[in-house]
Amino acid sequence: MSDGGNNAVADLGSGSEPSAPRKRADARRNEETLLEAAAATFIAAGVDAPVRDIAAKAGVGVGTIYRHFPTRADLIVAVYRHQVEACVEAGPALLASSNSPHAALARWIDLFVDFLVTKHGLAEALQSDDATFVTLHAYFLDRLLPVCAELLDAAVAAGEVRPDVEAFELMLAVGNLCIGANKDPRYDVRRVVALLLAGLRLIPHH
Repeated sequence: MSDGGNNAVADLGSGSEPSAPRKRADARRNEETLLEAAAATFIAAGVDAPVRDIAAKAGVGVGTIYRHFPTRADLIVAVYRHQVEACVEAGPALLASSNSPHAALARWIDLFVDFLVTKHGLAEALQSDDATFVTLHAYFLDRLLPVCAELLDAAVAAGEVRPDVEAFELMLAVGNLCIGANKDPRYDVRRVVALLLAGLRLIPHH
């Protein structure tokens, strides 16, 4: 049985044997459990948190994590991509389930803030490998900008927000507001981001 090597994410599901689809599905679920546990641990304790803590949270042995992700860098990159994809999938789902496009945008930005607070820790961990980080940053923008634009466009079309704001500047503004979010208890990043979103409104908030 292959352990997936250094590119476990890419290699999972590449088997051609008849039982491969079931194995692929199981492997994907197992990996998702690991990545969610790692993301939660990174948020709570930083990217240098012991692997045993992640394993305990996921309910697996430490060896299982190392089989999927031989190095901490492999795990960090996989968590980063996993969180980006979760944000991507959330956009259309929120648009379909929220009372208004503005509400969907606000809820998505809240998820984006969750991601950014973690991302700053990930970025620090990846500073030793500039090429990897540049690739991830481009991936981050390529995947998330269209989602933010879709939510923003829907809110503009509904007459809920001003039409002169671009998705890129909104994401950049939120990103800048998230810098240092956990460094001073007097700074409530969610409150400040909510003020930014309120400033987008074309109608008064009742």
